[in-house]
Amino acid sequence: MADQFDAILIGCGISGGWASKELTERGLKVLMLERGRSIEHVIDYVTAALNPWDTRYRGRRPKLSVAEDPEVKKELAKQTKFFGVSTRMPDSPYTEVKGFLWHRSYNVGGKSLSWGRQSDRYSDFDFESNAKEGWAIDWPIRYKDIAPWYEHVERFAGISGNKDGIPQLPDGKFMPPREMNYLEIDMTAKIKQYYKGKRALIHNLSYFNWILQFLHIFVNILSSDTR
Repeated sequence: MADQFDAILIGCGISGGWASKELTERGLKVLMLERGRSIEHVIDYVTAALNPWDTRYRGRRPKLSVAEDPEVKKELAKQTKFFGVSTRMPDSPYTEVKGFLWHRSYNVGGKSLSWGRQSDRYSDFDFESNAKEGWAIDWPIRYKDIAPWYEHVERFAGISGNKDGIPQLPDGKFMPPREMNYLEIDMTAKIKQYYKGKRALIHNLSYFNWILQFLHIFVNILSSDTR
């Protein structure tokens, strides 16, 4: 082969893509191999802007689909199916002895396309837990060692979030958080009132989203009954 490369990366997911960025920015010649297709930003997110009731089966999965691919029952698989970036699990079989969430996405960017700009930092609670609890082996690093690298990634990737000033979730170099809808705003106000200003984090929208899904289903049932 005539071309010579300083590095060859197999797979252009989060890790491969970031490694390629760091190496090429430092002048190295890199060859990247990716088995999946290239997804063009925004244009190929075919269902991203749709409401659940505007999607086929109103955002749910038919029984036949679940029977053919049991992984769609898992939350991550259900969400990424909407973006059209997931991989059929029957094509990538594995043995699941215990509960195990394993999801593959064959495309340029991998599962970075389904992260929603949210990535929390580990804290010293995480890095010190093994030593304090006598479990496995102690981490060889602490939060202060990796904090500058968190910042390095956040400035480039554009991580959304809110600076809450709590040690469990260290503040980062965040972009503005996602806007809450009216239900989330009202629920957050009630939580702040009950807990006297505490325990209302912009990160914790998964619970709100679960409630919204329930409300969407309830509204759809009422709509069907009144037709």
